[in-house]
Amino acid sequence: MSDVTIIYCRPCGYEKRAKEVAAALRRQLALEADLVAGKGGIFQVKLGDRIVASRSKGHFPGTDEIVAAVAAARH
Repeated sequence: MSDVTIIYCRPCGYEKRAKEVAAALRRQLALEADLVAGKGGIFQVKLGDRIVASRSKGHFPGTDEIVAAVAAARH
């Protein structure tokens, strides 16, 4: 199990975005992320139990923003 978990809404079509973020984390930070399908519009990136990035009304964090948030939270 990894320290990073990406919870995404499968019905909303966020799986592709979750996979892109996981690939970027692997490539840039050498971290593996667990992908967890959810529903209800969720898109959260957690480091351990801490949410470091998430979709909120009117804002969807980009891949670079998520990678930076995970990197900052690790230090």
